Amino acid sequence: QVQLVESGGGLVQSGESLKLSCVASRPGFIIDVLGWYRQAPGKARELVATITTAGTTNVADSVQGRFTIDGDDDKNTVHLHMKILKAEDTATYYCNAVARRHGRSQQRDFWGQGTQVTVSS
Repeated sequence: QVQLVESGGGLVQSGESLKLSCVASRPGFIIDVLGWYRQAPGKARELVATITTAGTTNVADSVQGRFTIDGDDDKNTVHLHMKILKAEDTATYYCNAVARRHGRSQQRDFWGQGTQVTVSS
């Protein structure tokens, strides 16, 4: 299994910055994509940003220009750098990995337990 452990959430003021980190433990698996999703109360989970092992990133329009994603393949980590935070960024942020077993092509999704980000206005 792939285990994902998030850190870095918290309470901040509007306009401030925060960095989320996720460390993946992946014995026997190859991770193809790491990313962040978020879910606000009463809303569906939505993509925030992803990064492939080739370094290709995808950032949601809603956070474009404020959030960036990067990672370290050697350490199996991914970071979400969030700046100019707004009240509407308040949500539980989940780390996601798209991974497959060595020698297999079928991919699976794995999720962390989530870390809360609260932005007060």
